[in-house]
Amino acid sequence: MTDPKLFVEKNRELWNVWTDIHEKSDFYDVEGFLSGKSRLKPIERNELPDVSGKTLLHLQCHFGLDTLSWAREGAIVTGVDFSEHAIALATKLAFRAKLDARFICCDIESLPKVLHDQFDIVFTSYGVLTWTPDINRWAQVAARRVKPGGTFYIAEFHPIASMFAHESDVTEWRMTEPYFHSSVPKEYKNASSYADPSVDIKLSEFAWYHPLGNIVSALIDAGLDIEFVHEFPHTTYDQFPFLEKHGEWDYRAPEHMAQIPMLFSIRARKPD
Repeated sequence: MTDPKLFVEKNRELWNVWTDIHEKSDFYDVEGFLSGKSRLKPIERNELPDVSGKTLLHLQCHFGLDTLSWAREGAIVTGVDFSEHAIALATKLAFRAKLDARFICCDIESLPKVLHDQFDIVFTSYGVLTWTPDINRWAQVAARRVKPGGTFYIAEFHPIASMFAHESDVTEWRMTEPYFHSSVPKEYKNASSYADPSVDIKLSEFAWYHPLGNIVSALIDAGLDIEFVHEFPHTTYDQFPFLEKHGEWDYRAPEHMAQIPMLFSIRARKPD
């Protein structure tokens, strides 16, 4: 199997299963969200401070909790994801939360065929790029959806952090994964879930790795002007078992260990 579309389809099957698990998980805390809790993290809140009244496209939105959190901030939101189960759940949650939102089931490759609008803000975050076979195509699709003068923004797990083992028995940084991109994705068999590691799913996940330089260059080549690239020594959950919690959405390595970048963010502007 070498066609990226075949790997993407396998990943779609996995995300459909994951959605059903994630809806019930403490990690996503759906009931907390419905009671008013936001899923937005301090990074994107600080770096996208004014969304009220603006149109916002959320790419790879999973089942829409962040999308709907932006709606609570006053944005006019559209969420896109390739999982049918995720989009169905997002639509249901928008109704339950009494929030206006549009959700579209589509993968990034096919998005130009079904969505022609442009947006003030195109947003994506946390765990999206390893599911992307072609970073250049991803950047082109994203950039075309940004209005002239509009903003593209991503907050994402750092590709350096993705190089290290995160199994439950690791006690220190142990490098096991690739940094540089390969057109052939890495297969992980019998995937559990980051939201519920106890589940045993008899499906594989397929991941493509993208160096930070490739990500930045792809956005520039797509016609966006980079405003900043920020790197952070913390992550949003217990991604590695030895991390220490310093607050909600703030997990860090102990002081005696090397402090590696675990998150990055990029904000870019589309020229007028």
